[in-house]
Amino acid sequence: MSLASVWVGVISYLLGSVPTGYLLVRIFRKQDIRTVGSGNIGATNVMRSGNKGLGALTFVLDAAKGAAAVLLGAYVFAPMLPGVPARNVEALAALCAVLGHMFPIWLGFRGGKGVATGFGVFLVAAPWAALAAIALFAVVTALTRYVSLGSILGAASFPAFAWFTVRGDKPAFFIAVQIAVAFLIVVKHHPNIRRLLTGTEHRFGAPKTA
Repeated sequence: MSLASVWVGVISYLLGSVPTGYLLVRIFRKQDIRTVGSGNIGATNVMRSGNKGLGALTFVLDAAKGAAAVLLGAYVFAPMLPGVPARNVEALAALCAVLGHMFPIWLGFRGGKGVATGFGVFLVAAPWAALAAIALFAVVTALTRYVSLGSILGAASFPAFAWFTVRGDKPAFFIAVQIAVAFLIVVKHHPNIRRLLTGTEHRFGAPKTA
């Protein structure tokens, strides 16, 4: 493994690990988002904390940090690795950025579920697939009002969308990272899956029960 590859991983991880939801709620609401709702630092829980604007901004910034990591991989580090397919460099940056968001060093490795950051990394690496997955997320969420179900199905569908929409070479590592990120996002939703199966999952916009 070359030094440039190490730098791709480290910088992408650190970018992904910036806890935007935690910081926004701490700055603007003087709260620790980890003590609110589900305790998650992601956009959905920030929105449920009482500020939809901060929730939307969290989603945008979480996606942006993922996109930035892949762009750095593509345009800064890929030229330093002439023997490595550019898509593999992008994939490494994508994986490390998502891992950074899910397991941020700054918060004791307890982070978000990776939906927005996953969208951001693949919006650069596989844009049509990312847009198809987010469209599926939006449709499922609108029909069921389960954000978690939309997130799970959107993530799970992404590798299939990518297989059919990405043109040119599709190196094995590039494909493997798509599957790995989708799997990680689904696994991160395991509490939601349990609640969906038992019928106790919170519907978006529904009043909270005591």
